[in-house]
Amino acid sequence: MRRILTVLLSLLAAVGLGTVVQVGSASAATTHTPVVFVHGYSGSASNWTTAEALFQANGYSGNELYAFQYDWSQSNKTSAANLATYVQQVLAKTGAQQVDIVNHSMGGLVSDWYVKQLGGQPYVRHLASIAGANHGTTFAGACLINTSCVEMYPGSSFLATVNAGDETPGTTKYATWYSPCDGVIIPYTSTELSGATNNLVACQTHIGYLTDTATLTAVEHFLAT
Repeated sequence: MRRILTVLLSLLAAVGLGTVVQVGSASAATTHTPVVFVHGYSGSASNWTTAEALFQANGYSGNELYAFQYDWSQSNKTSAANLATYVQQVLAKTGAQQVDIVNHSMGGLVSDWYVKQLGGQPYVRHLASIAGANHGTTFAGACLINTSCVEMYPGSSFLATVNAGDETPGTTKYATWYSPCDGVIIPYTSTELSGATNNLVACQTHIGYLTDTATLTAVEHFLAT
């Protein structure tokens, strides 16, 4: 267990910590559906630097890209409630009716709870899950000191609730990206959502996705559909 914990911490340390991204009150005109990025366990808003640069290179403005940050040690239910508030702030700022959500790792659980349990589905046009822990991961056994990891462990009541019934409800378009080389989402197929467009990536590591321009470009193209 000590070796597993060491590997987990070293992987997560590579993610780094950043500052909270605030959503102002001023209105900002948008051409694209605003994108809300949701990081994973031990992550931060700074995880999305490469994604934001790539999206801007493909025509998005800074007023259309938002990185949500939350306390990853707390319950994913609490984080999802905070995400619900954040999405409403983005909609108020941009004047948009919906957002697109792009999540990574445990951000999948935060997003899924918001969409399915907190009434968020009508406000989400696309949901893209990159290596999302949508059905949990046994790797969470190394961090069960945190409520979020207890919820992320396969067989938890959180997972049973959030995955009950339709995994891809409403008119939202869903897609996932998953890989046998992930190393953190175990089994790697846990990312798949029934009813989503599930994309198998030949070989990409869990943290590597955050700078994988091929996958991020595929996500950006998915949001354009």
